[in-house]
Amino acid sequence: MYIHVKSQMPKMKKHCSPLDLDGTGYCASFNFRRTARAVTRLYDTALQESGIRSTQFAILVGVVKNQPVSIGALADVLVIDSTTLTRSLRLLEKEGLVTISNRAAMRQRFLTITAKGEHTLARSLPAWRTAHGRFVATMGSEYWIALRSELERLAHVAMDLEIQAPALARIRS
Repeated sequence: MYIHVKSQMPKMKKHCSPLDLDGTGYCASFNFRRTARAVTRLYDTALQESGIRSTQFAILVGVVKNQPVSIGALADVLVIDSTTLTRSLRLLEKEGLVTISNRAAMRQRFLTITAKGEHTLARSLPAWRTAHGRFVATMGSEYWIALRSELERLAHVAMDLEIQAPALARIRS
C-alpha cells in the first residue's frame, strides 16, 4: 500500500502554502488512521453479505468473549469512547443482536448477545476467517504475529501518553 500511495503522489496537485508542513506525512495518527480505514474497508467488504460491518463484528465478538460485560469494560477492551460505543450498541440493540440491561449496581449497564446476535455472528465468521486468512497469508503469518504484538504495544504507549497528558498540562499551568 505504501508504494501505491507514493506512486500516486506526483499526480497530486501541489499547493503553495506559507505553512511549514515538513514532517507531517510521518504523523502516527495520519498513518494509523489511513491504514485502519484501508483494513476496515477490506473486512467490511468481506462481511457485507452477513449484514454487519467490521466494527459491529468487533463489538459482538467483544460482548461474546466477556458477557455479561459492562459498557465501560467493553469500551476499555475495544479502546473506544463510551459515548461512541453506546451509539453503536443502540443500533445493535435495535436490530435485536444484543441486550442492554437496566442500570445495575454502580450505575452500570451490562451487555449480552441475543440468539439472533449469535446467529448473525456465526453467519459472519466464515467470511471473516476468509478475509483474515487472505490478509495474514499475504503479509506472512510470522510478520503478522510480530506486527500484532507491536500494535498492542503501541496502543498501550498511546494510552499511557494520553493519561500523562492531563497531568503534564496541570504541572505546566
